[in-house]
Amino acid sequence: MKKVIFAALAAAAAMTLVSCEGTNITGGDYDEDFAEIAEVYLNKTVYPTYTALAAYSQTLVEQLQAFQASKSQANLDAAAETFLLAREQWEKSEAFLFGPASDFGIDPHIDSWPLDAENLEVELSNTTKVARMAGEDGDVYAGDNLGAALLGFHAVEYILFRDGEVRTYTDLTDTQLIYVVAVAGDLRNSCYQLEVSWLGEAAPEEHVARMEELERNVTVAGGDLYYGENFLKAGQTGSSYTSLTAAMAQIIDGCVTIADEVGASKIGKPATGEDVTYIESPYSYKSITDFYDNLLSIENAYCGGIDSSNRGASLHDFLGKHNSEVDANVLAALENAKEKVQNMKYPFVLNISDDSADEASEACSALATVLSTAKSAIQNLE
Repeated sequence: MKKVIFAALAAAAAMTLVSCEGTNITGGDYDEDFAEIAEVYLNKTVYPTYTALAAYSQTLVEQLQAFQASKSQANLDAAAETFLLAREQWEKSEAFLFGPASDFGIDPHIDSWPLDAENLEVELSNTTKVARMAGEDGDVYAGDNLGAALLGFHAVEYILFRDGEVRTYTDLTDTQLIYVVAVAGDLRNSCYQLEVSWLGEAAPEEHVARMEELERNVTVAGGDLYYGENFLKAGQTGSSYTSLTAAMAQIIDGCVTIADEVGASKIGKPATGEDVTYIESPYSYKSITDFYDNLLSIENAYCGGIDSSNRGASLHDFLGKHNSEVDANVLAALENAKEKVQNMKYPFVLNISDDSADEASEACSALATVLSTAKSAIQNLE
């Protein structure tokens, strides 16, 4: 059984406010700065996050298969732990869901909620479908024949967890195990696609080969460039980015999008009563963890890496030099949002009406607004 450990991923992301003199950006040639930021963004944030996600998703399948072959609480607990590690990496990738996650529909395919639990139970009673999922290509069959509301992280979560705890292993049926192994395999395939789409041939050979076997697209618009290459070539012929400034704006756009989603949708919809069923990770009670990891994805993207002790050139550094007021506002809003999310009453699924949810929602929405000012500051260079 393959065990994958990423020590850097365990490091807490520390944030320090800068105290530079505020200056207005009035334009100039910053391509060299932006090219360095783009390289660090990929090598220290995007690539390691997707590499970890793909590796954990592979280990998850292996551990579920091991549990299927030898049922024990220890084997189930191991698979559940790996699921949460994979889930953590996915949530930490949500500040950069542009690219293959969006273009290939991977985000809704593996992370739609609420889960259609009622229909899931109906599908489990369909002996023909279960037999197909038990076959050699059960992962492919599941991905092609089950809807998004029956796939992905939350389908696996539903099988493995109840009321915030890993289920008792004797409660799981053979049919449920066939289903969860197939769905986890489909999840793994999608995680491979994300990794290969960004890293290209630098991704593990096995993962590249799997994408070729499944005939999945892993390049921008089916062309010659992988997504990482496309980002690094911003402003050059062939890239979808007209300039490096546009690439920098894309980084911030990704951060704005997830900050707004956490505030207005993930927390806001259930907290306001707009949709009380719209609760992420309700079976594992990890909603608040998901929200916090989304904020860490913003921090990592903006500050130059997943490892706070080994970060590089970043938009934080750049704006700290050229518009310290905007940068300080971003960092303060980010810290406030993190604090408010951490202070939410646990578990969210049982406390959606608590005042702490409203406070966290407002803080995340405020962060989205402040991040938009950072995007404007970058765009004013042109």
